[in-house]
Amino acid sequence: MSDFKIAGTGNRGKYERLLASGPAPRTLPAFDVHEVTQRILDRHLKTFQSSKRRQLVIMSLTVIGVLLFLYRVIGANTYTLQGCDTVEVGYQCQPEISHYWGQYSPYFTVPSGISTDVPDGCQITFAQILSRHGARDPTSSKTAKYNATMQRIHATALSYGNGYEFIKEYKYTLGADQLTTFGQNQMINSGEKFYSRYRTLALHTIPFIRSSGGNRVVESALNWTQGYHTSRVRDNPAKANKGYPYPMVIISEDEGSNNTLNHGLCDAFENGPDSNTGNDAQQAWAAVFTPPISKRLNKNMPGCDLTTEETIYLMDMCPFNTVASDTGAVSQFCALFTEDEWSAYDYYQSLGKYYGYGWGNALGPTQGVGFANELIARLTNTPVSDHTSTNSTLDSSRKTFPLGGSTSLYADFSHDNDMTAIFSALGLYNKTRPLLNTTIEDVRDTNGYSAAWTVPFASRAYFEKMVCSGDDEELIRVIVNDRVLPLERCHAGKLGRCKLSAFVDMLNFVRQGGDWDKCFV
Repeated sequence: MSDFKIAGTGNRGKYERLLASGPAPRTLPAFDVHEVTQRILDRHLKTFQSSKRRQLVIMSLTVIGVLLFLYRVIGANTYTLQGCDTVEVGYQCQPEISHYWGQYSPYFTVPSGISTDVPDGCQITFAQILSRHGARDPTSSKTAKYNATMQRIHATALSYGNGYEFIKEYKYTLGADQLTTFGQNQMINSGEKFYSRYRTLALHTIPFIRSSGGNRVVESALNWTQGYHTSRVRDNPAKANKGYPYPMVIISEDEGSNNTLNHGLCDAFENGPDSNTGNDAQQAWAAVFTPPISKRLNKNMPGCDLTTEETIYLMDMCPFNTVASDTGAVSQFCALFTEDEWSAYDYYQSLGKYYGYGWGNALGPTQGVGFANELIARLTNTPVSDHTSTNSTLDSSRKTFPLGGSTSLYADFSHDNDMTAIFSALGLYNKTRPLLNTTIEDVRDTNGYSAAWTVPFASRAYFEKMVCSGDDEELIRVIVNDRVLPLERCHAGKLGRCKLSAFVDMLNFVRQGGDWDKCFV
């Protein structure tokens, strides 16, 4: 059995340490809760009061003879660099280029051809959110590489061209792995949004919450519950003292742990011949789109001789510095690249996800089979039938895996790679053709698939079950980042819904084990 803790039910050690770490700039209404939670909420309020959110308006004046500017957009394309709005639009960045940062994009509302409204005559009876953690600092390995790149530029650059001067004074201050304040706000907002969307159920229900054991994932889950509970108390102040902090199952990410929210058990996937498929696809595309960028960077910073890899790192500096900003300002690094180049960068990240964890990897979908079988169990109110990554001890207990009864809302928190595998196991993007690695394809070519559209920071998928007048069976609908996915494989109607039995039937790959037997060959 994997290690786990149920936060709020007597085993609070790890939960309390996470509550006591890291700022968050919003707070719940004043009410008496667990003393550890109250301390962190008080600190959150002070942080919020001292942080003045503002948008940085960049004016670009083209006048013969003189250019006055704060940021310079390189190339033919221009755009206005604004800020990341933390209230009005729900913790999203304003400039459209932020929608082309792959998995480093902050969550945004993806265009949907089908309305997300609950259809007339229907009532939601079940909702499951599967969420990625909020915006974070780079991983520890990447932050070391970014820091080394900046140090090398400072040591070798003979001069800095027009628009590059800020790099000379730039000091690398990004951390490693931890949520940023922006990322915490994303998750608070996500909890509020989930409550608002499923208010009829949420008024009377505390979601059953699970989190993969990584610190940033657990902290994201905690931030999410703050937003949810804030809304719940706003609707009914009598709920202020009811059950908060919410119980939470935290599933270990230690090596060898059975965890449907974090891959790691499938040996052939982790170390086999397909383990580098995603990187190979990215390198092929990088060889196509980065040379002109590297040439321009090296011209404006002579002496650096940036490599393809370092060029990508310099592009990475844009999203990471943006989501780490205390003012909400979009990073100056972003203006070093054109809109077309950001599109190419987004495709680079999409290739990594598709061929690393999606249908482009022979064992990618297999990594999502365990969660998919758990979802089937929740939708059908039947025991979990799975022999892949599920933890049989947890899933066989109604305490750690409740089914039916008063449990109609579920919230699970994970990582982008695992969500990509789960989406693949569920066949949600099965109509996407294998992505080309030498020619860019946009979301129209890929049937709505991209890393930014599927797994940005704080991404969320909703799995809904509803009863509708005139239908003799419950219906299923899937919404990813506010886009209703057309479920062609189960013959969804024009509103994107399938009958429950048809949805389960289409998951034959999942129910038959999803090639898990190939993991140990």
